[in-house]
Amino acid sequence: MNIVLITARFAAVLAFVLGAALGFFKKIFAVEEDPFLEQVRECLPGANCGACGFPGCDGYAAAVVSKTAPTNRCSVGGQDVAEKLAAIMGTDAGAIVPAVAVLACQGTPDKAPKKGNYTGLQTCRGAKLSAGGTKLCIWGCLGYGDCTLVCQFGALSLGENGLPRVDRSKCTGCKACAGECPQGILRVIPRDSKGSLVMCSNRNTIKANVIKTCKAGCIKCELCVKNCPENCITLQNGIPVVDYARCTSCGTCSEKCPTKVFKSLERDILAV
Repeated sequence: MNIVLITARFAAVLAFVLGAALGFFKKIFAVEEDPFLEQVRECLPGANCGACGFPGCDGYAAAVVSKTAPTNRCSVGGQDVAEKLAAIMGTDAGAIVPAVAVLACQGTPDKAPKKGNYTGLQTCRGAKLSAGGTKLCIWGCLGYGDCTLVCQFGALSLGENGLPRVDRSKCTGCKACAGECPQGILRVIPRDSKGSLVMCSNRNTIKANVIKTCKAGCIKCELCVKNCPENCITLQNGIPVVDYARCTSCGTCSEKCPTKVFKSLERDILAV
């Protein structure tokens, strides 16, 4: 019994000494926090989405205070947050261009056939890693909704057509969905974009192979290239690419495209 009491007393004394030592060294080696840091943190939305390029809001706040990052990197907070941060730091806010996510694919189940029955992990990334995808079009949307799970703003949901649907009124352009998509077919573009966007990511350059894998795919006929009055469309890696600096939004590419992969940003995409 004496041994137990001695051990207990010794443990109590040791705990007291260690606690006092920790408190002492905490004061001695304490690092003073920049007074601006807390103010900047309070202005940020706390989404920790990483759209700013830093590990969460705390990381971005530290970068703003240390003046290694501009005050207009928070797409979630938008212009209002940028101006508040600039006021704290005594700098110019600059302009934030609002952005929105767009799915560059129209491969619904009725248009893009599956390779077979897939029984593996029911996620896009799982299907991509284990089976190379589930559709004959190896570039198309896999439709398991990984992107919807990482959206913190309720802007993404799986539609009845098996493809992700973007609620543009809720999308902040944070790019979380684009980073999660293993196919790389979710694009984040400025909300004020004009011209036409190619809603297909199939890079196969052989027409017959495209038709076999997706009825809504770009068949590389190059009618868009040949008929563009501004000569602002070129075929790159099997995908028509629009030079938006020269595009006048005339709609010729949309009219001439036989599979309707060209969609007007103003009328068909951003207006929805």
